Order: sequence, then structure tokens, then C-alpha cells
Amino acid sequence: MITAFVMVHTVADHIPEAAQAIADLDGVDAVYSCAGDVDLIAVVKVREHEQLADVIAGGLSKVPGVLETDTHIAFRSYRSRDVEEGFAVGQG
Repeated sequence: MITAFVMVHTVADHIPEAAQAIADLDGVDAVYSCAGDVDLIAVVKVREHEQLADVIAGGLSKVPGVLETDTHIAFRSYRSRDVEEGFAVGQG
């Protein structure tokens, strides 16, 4: 599974509508509204790299109210739960 985090700048008064339209796209796992440099962060999960173009360039960036996107592709996932479970192997 390929995971990408898409930073989304929107027209200020279109944030809720843009967020819902993005969340409704195939391949979008979640959309977060946030404070800071961007208005929304979309989590995109697809099986193949080519699908990123379909979801992001072909869909997400064309949602009304979206002004600009910046995509970051994840290489590896780290979670504290994974680390804790790794240390717990063989304990019982």
C-alpha cells in the first residue's frame, strides 16, 4: 500500500465543502482540517504509484475551492504500538 499525505490550500470559505468532496474521492482514506500553513491534510492510500496521479491530479486538485496541493509520499510507518509489541515478543 502506498500512502501519501497531501497538504491542501483552499479558499477560506470553502474548507468544509472541499474537505467533504475530497473525503468522498476513491483512494482518499481521511481528510483533516488543521491550523497552520495548510487548510487540510488528505491521506491517500493506493496500491500503485500511477493511481496517485488519478486521485491527486485527476481528482483532489480539481475539487472546487482547492487552490494548491503539496504531496508527500511515505516510505515507512512508525508507531509506538509497533515498537512496544516488538519488545513484548517472547514475554509472557
